[in-house]
Amino acid sequence: MTDIPAKAAAPSTSSGSMLLTLMKLRTFIALIAVLVFFSIAAPNFLSAANLILMAKHVALNAFLAIGMTFVIITGGIDLSVGSIVGLCGMVAGYLVLNGIDLQIGYTIYFNVVEIALITLAVGIAIGAVNGLLITRLNVAPFIATLGTLYVARGAALLYSDGQTLPNLGGKEELGNQGYAWFGSGTMLGLPSSVWMLVVVALGAAYFARFVPLGRHIFAVGGNERASRMSGIRVNRVKMFVYMFSGFCAAIVGLIISSELMAAHPATGTNLELNAIAAAVLGGTADLVNVQAA
Repeated sequence: MTDIPAKAAAPSTSSGSMLLTLMKLRTFIALIAVLVFFSIAAPNFLSAANLILMAKHVALNAFLAIGMTFVIITGGIDLSVGSIVGLCGMVAGYLVLNGIDLQIGYTIYFNVVEIALITLAVGIAIGAVNGLLITRLNVAPFIATLGTLYVARGAALLYSDGQTLPNLGGKEELGNQGYAWFGSGTMLGLPSSVWMLVVVALGAAYFARFVPLGRHIFAVGGNERASRMSGIRVNRVKMFVYMFSGFCAAIVGLIISSELMAAHPATGTNLELNAIAAAVLGGTADLVNVQAA
């Protein structure tokens, strides 16, 4: 009589495991369904040109989602990424057009690599401000990053009086040409932004899996108090995730302004919602639960 319940339990366990697997893959199943539907509705949907175009647009949200994922894992939120995109695009555009006036009759112009590094530094600095507000002043992440959202957007508008900075091609005599590569360049037939995404995504995955600070991010998200008692520098971890989120947003600002060859202060409006949605739909909550278990 004891064999009958054991045999009956086997199908139930198997079906439960299959249901759990389907739940974990629900996003990919929905994606495949969408691809199938549109490939039938529009015969050119799966053409190489259209797939490349979609990849360029997906890359923008993916950059923000990678940074947002680390933030959400720690139990935070970053509402400022859209404004960081706009401000960083304006910084890059201004450096291409005007350089830095030293007020002594001399202006410094930077090449595109230096412009990119300065722009990324601006994004990291804004992320550091978010981190300081949250860790040092104990401001709730929602409030801190909401405030930064308006400050960064206002700074972008003041930067150019709300005007667009056009014609970011640079000049040969100033050595600042080539800015278009970030948004319009190609390598091996794929957009440069896609290759940049691959590098950032692989780097983030390696960091989260094999670097101690990356593992600490999951520990803080699982139980912040226990992490602090075990010796993990929780404030350092939170500072890092917000700085990394700002870094990812700065990349998007570079790409968008480079693709358009113009910088506008309203660039990136509402992109924070896309980033949060992408991170959540991508399984960030499930990832936190698995690591915590």
